[in-house]
Amino acid sequence: MGYEWLAIAMFVGFFFLLISGYPVAFSFAGTAIVFGLIGLALDAVKIDLLRLLPNRWFGTMSDFTLLAIPFFIYLGSVLEKSGLAEELLETVGILLGPLRGGIALAVVVVGTLLAATTGVVAATIIAMGLISLPIMVRLGYDRGLATGAITSSGTLAQMIPPSLVLVVLSDQIGVSVGDLFAGALIPGLMLAGSYALYCVVIAYLKPELAPPLPLEMRQIRGWALFMKSLKALVPPIALIFAVLGSIFFGLATPTEAGSVGAVGAILLAWANKRLNWKLLADSALSTARTSTLVIMILFCSTFFSLIFEALGGTKFVTEILTGLPGGIMAFIIVSNIVVFLLGIFLEFVEICFIVMPLFVPAANALGIDMIWFGIMMAVNLQTAFISPPVGFSLFYLQSVAPKEVETADIHKGALPFMALQIVVLILVILFPGTVTWLVERVQG
Repeated sequence: MGYEWLAIAMFVGFFFLLISGYPVAFSFAGTAIVFGLIGLALDAVKIDLLRLLPNRWFGTMSDFTLLAIPFFIYLGSVLEKSGLAEELLETVGILLGPLRGGIALAVVVVGTLLAATTGVVAATIIAMGLISLPIMVRLGYDRGLATGAITSSGTLAQMIPPSLVLVVLSDQIGVSVGDLFAGALIPGLMLAGSYALYCVVIAYLKPELAPPLPLEMRQIRGWALFMKSLKALVPPIALIFAVLGSIFFGLATPTEAGSVGAVGAILLAWANKRLNWKLLADSALSTARTSTLVIMILFCSTFFSLIFEALGGTKFVTEILTGLPGGIMAFIIVSNIVVFLLGIFLEFVEICFIVMPLFVPAANALGIDMIWFGIMMAVNLQTAFISPPVGFSLFYLQSVAPKEVETADIHKGALPFMALQIVVLILVILFPGTVTWLVERVQG
């Protein structure tokens, strides 16, 4: 054994920094600097190796695909801050309100539509939590069902394209964003469909848990309701087709489609007389903060991976993963367990930069379809994001939940939806065609 022990110590040190609450980017950079100096002292790392770092950074920043990140974030920020998401939820709630469990079903439908337009998990959950949760509590909805529907459908923004998760994943696993978008669409709709089916079944088996919207709360009817639905539903759906359709039909790259979406969101805000300088400035500031965070983590993780690779860590981990008893299936099980556990404590961007550089060489060595592998990881992250006790989506909802909704209600409500997500994950693992079928059609 050479200096692999030093690479293992480096990863352990990095992990301890993470769980201590130190920022992820600085954890990457700090451990890289310390173990880089140790490697230089032991002659395990050559000083010439560090000259590769600027080349890697410039190579990363010349990747045109990464420009899609600020476009998609800006798109979501404009829709959320302009109040268009609120109007959409209100309209769908009125349309589906007469049904048992209609509000829960409306939450799932709107969460799916917002996921396909914004890709911003926090904004979606907070908006739906502020608007729909007080109404559901007042109507006598089971609090677990109400909170579970909001957190699970809000987290669809991680999975359904255009998704920031998929853009970051594409850079890490070396496949095109367009292929990942196509591969994620069917699993994403499977997740949404399972949530909707669960809400409907629960509402009809136990009507007292999910009552319909009272008549006095749905006074808008006839032509007025039709015009309100037209105004609230058609623009977001048109925006979805403009963004995703241009990618799937080969009319635009994901980055170009992201710019179309950002301009489209501004036009929607203007058409609804909600466009102003404050909206544009706040959306730009939110975009700058998130984009800067992603790029900073990317830069620091590149430094970390360079030192880790120089110490033999990447080769060592690849040999372990490819030599597991059980071959490909053993690797799939181990990688899913690792991602799920990390997903309980870390954001998706951090997980992508931590484990994908370790998993991708082993996956390539085993001959695994990288599009399928990437989507499988995305579904897994979706599950981890709502897993108690520290799933991020649960905290987002908890921050805006009425005082009568307890933390225990939110955590218990997430469990059935977690089970649904695990079922979809198993289906994706057992039937790769759920991912590859649409990809093959899009590719021609």
